[in-house]
Formats: sequence, structure tokens, C-alpha cells
Amino acid sequence: MDTPRWLDEREDRAWRGYRRMRRLLDLELARELMQDAGLSEPDYDVLTDLSETPDQRVRLSELADRMLWSRSRLSHHISRMQQRGLVTREECATDGRGSVVALTPAGRQAVESAAAGHVAAVRRHLIDLLTAEEIAALGALTHRVVDHLAGRPTPEA
Repeated sequence: MDTPRWLDEREDRAWRGYRRMRRLLDLELARELMQDAGLSEPDYDVLTDLSETPDQRVRLSELADRMLWSRSRLSHHISRMQQRGLVTREECATDGRGSVVALTPAGRQAVESAAAGHVAAVRRHLIDLLTAEEIAALGALTHRVVDHLAGRPTPEA
């Protein structure tokens, strides 16, 4: 067995700081989104995803892949959102086994009402705390890690 490459003090500080920041930021953004708009983060993710598609509908399986959720978990969440009138579920015209999730007018209104407050919270708790150079660095490093985890080649630094 290979000897682990332990994190040095600087790496450990960065790693622990990132984990703590991520937890606190996610918690605060979720709290404000629920308080201000009555939406959970998964609600908001589904609604924004649907609102950004040309016909405001997407296959359940594709949405599950985008959200990194199992189809079963997303299906249960969609059922709860349906009960609140935010989305509908339709049979897929090209595949009788699949289903399509569509944004309702109430869902569109909910995401439009939530968006400005959510963006303001993202600015207040992250973006406005950073310099232009730090924002560029954050963008570069997040895309590099995402590309790595998605199995896409990354350009050499």
C-alpha cells in the first residue's frame, strides 16, 4: 500500500476553509431562499433549469442527470412540486416509458419572484466579498475541478 500524501499545513487550511465555507454558504443561501420565496434549493434548481429551456420542459431522466440525483429521488421531489402546482409531469411523446417535467405558470412566477432575492444573497455572501481577480480564480478553479470530476480533459495550467 502506498503511503498517503498528507496535506501540508497550507493545503489543510485551504481544504478545511473550503469545506466550512461551502457548508455555511449553502446553509445561509438555503435559509434565505426558503424564508424569502418559500422554495427549497432543489425546488429552485428544478425551476431555474426548466425556465432556461426553450420550451420549459425536460425529460425527468435528463433533469436527474443534471441535478446529480437518482431518477427515483427526483420523481418523488417532482411529485411534491406537482402538488404545489409548480410543475406538471407528462408522458414522453417519443418514449412511453419516460416522462417529461414541465414548468407551470405558477412555477414560472415562483422562480421569477425568487431570482432577484437569490442573486442578491449570492452577491452579499460571496461575489461582493471577492476582488475581480479572486472571481476569475474562483471561476477557473471550479471549472477545472468540475471538468476533472466529469471526466473531461482540462487544459494545462
